Amino acid sequence: MAIRTILKYPDPGLSKPCEPVSVFDPGLTALAHDLLDTMRAAPGVGITAAHLGVFTRLVVLELSKESGPRFYANPEILASSAELMRHMEGSVSMPGANDEIERPKRIRFRYQDLDGTVREEDADGFYSICMQHEIDQLDGIFWLKRLSRLKRDRLLRKWDKGK
Repeated sequence: MAIRTILKYPDPGLSKPCEPVSVFDPGLTALAHDLLDTMRAAPGVGITAAHLGVFTRLVVLELSKESGPRFYANPEILASSAELMRHMEGSVSMPGANDEIERPKRIRFRYQDLDGTVREEDADGFYSICMQHEIDQLDGIFWLKRLSRLKRDRLLRKWDKGK
């Protein structure tokens, strides 16, 4: 497939909500594999079509080489735990920048595979954090918005100096 250009922060596309996937065809599969190649080259463990400027609800996660890549169209959170966990997060659109964010430790979510089959799944720990992070991006919520204003301002000052 192909490695594509990733939008870089502060591109306004990173705040744009994505439209649902409605056509499950070879074009969607090709986009999913371009996302995978682009994510691996970045490198990262997750990416959305929005990171490439394609504003459709498509996510790729590859949490380990052993588990391999997973593709999710139209993911949505159905339930989340009251128990929270903190984890360092960042983005392929802002390489080298990261900070700790608190999110629900477990979620139940629904998605469609690349054939359009509807599935539900439970995610716990790192998997849960990654899925929530990517769903936020599909909703136009760049990860920085999850930081307190103080932490966000501090990170952006460091980011601006490093460019």
